[in-house]
Amino acid sequence: MVTLEDVKENPKVKVYIERSDRYLEGIGYTKHGFSHSNVVARNAYRLLKELGYPDRRAELASIAGYLHDIGNLLGRKDHCVAGALIAKGILEDMGMEDEEVCDIIGPISTHEDEEGIITSEIEAALIIADKVDVHRSRVRSKEDIAFDIHDRVNYAVTESILEIGSHNNDITLKLEVDTSISQVMEYFEIFLTRMVMCRRAASFLGRTFHLIINKAKLL
Repeated sequence: MVTLEDVKENPKVKVYIERSDRYLEGIGYTKHGFSHSNVVARNAYRLLKELGYPDRRAELASIAGYLHDIGNLLGRKDHCVAGALIAKGILEDMGMEDEEVCDIIGPISTHEDEEGIITSEIEAALIIADKVDVHRSRVRSKEDIAFDIHDRVNYAVTESILEIGSHNNDITLKLEVDTSISQVMEYFEIFLTRMVMCRRAASFLGRTFHLIINKAKLL
């Protein structure tokens, strides 16, 4: 079976993720390189593993998480579909079975779909894992925070913790936000749609999504 480590060591994957992040840097986006890929892969795996799904389903979710933004190599517009097609070619070349390829590329193709219906636990895990990755470490330059709301909000987040309740139905994102840099309202200004997507994904997994900022429960 193709593992996450196999994917990480694939030379094409390394080049494509690096070039995708280079493109996004050129158009002023936050970091979408190896660090983001690893965070999303790790959280996607944790979500399914801690919710009791089989190990292989959790690993497939981690592979989807690692590859989910690879389509930015071809531009931001429609990067989800582009990423699914790029991932398809790579995974097939690596010998992954067709059923598992489909399990991965479907979620990659829809991870930015704000209105779509979630159809698998891998898709749900990928959406949550991607959307909760907000932290100052994703900001490329502190100098830009005064001018770009995305950089400012990310830079204001000094701590980001994803909690998966083992004894209740909660999936909780806990953030510490430095309000001298960005007010909490700015977080909602740019991330409200993402939080709604997380609630929808958590519901598919039989859980309830919560957001806590500076110890105040907001969702």
